[in-house]
Amino acid sequence: MTELEELRNRVERLESRAEISELISSYAIACDEHDIPRLGALFTEDAVFDTPSRLMVANGRKAIIDMFIQVLGIRGPGYHWTHDHFIRVDAANPDQATGLVLSHAETSPNKRPSLAAMKYEDKYRKVSGRWHFEKRVLSFLYYVPAAEYLTALTGELRLVTATGERMKADYPESLACWQDFEKAKKKV
Repeated sequence: MTELEELRNRVERLESRAEISELISSYAIACDEHDIPRLGALFTEDAVFDTPSRLMVANGRKAIIDMFIQVLGIRGPGYHWTHDHFIRVDAANPDQATGLVLSHAETSPNKRPSLAAMKYEDKYRKVSGRWHFEKRVLSFLYYVPAAEYLTALTGELRLVTATGERMKADYPESLACWQDFEKAKKKV
């Protein structure tokens, strides 16, 4: 590979990372504005949306749109914001990338102000010159009514559904590194 080709590839990766960052922000805005056409256009036709809790699962753009119509139908105003993005463009296939997105949300399911900390594990694919979500796996550290925020991290049942059911949070307790740390801590 010549120096010029290497430079061109590096610039393309940087441009892809910037475009994917905009994709991630567009998702947050579309959720907050309940902009279903915009939200749907962010996903590939064969996209997958999933959660470890199985609360939000959909296969294909149409099913994802239907799922968000249902989810956003019980939610009033909300605000999502993203923090760190870790985006890796596949060197062997520059139309593929993976990412990890750390984020928070303020939402109001069933008129109950709620707070969430979450992360998305993503796969991205470039289709017709534009980046899309090919797969999003949404995991919650917590999703609780705002009134419970001060004690949210003191227990494992940190995922409260729109119907009020309490579930174990998706992470960190499920992570092998967390479990190893907890085992080692008990030995000390």
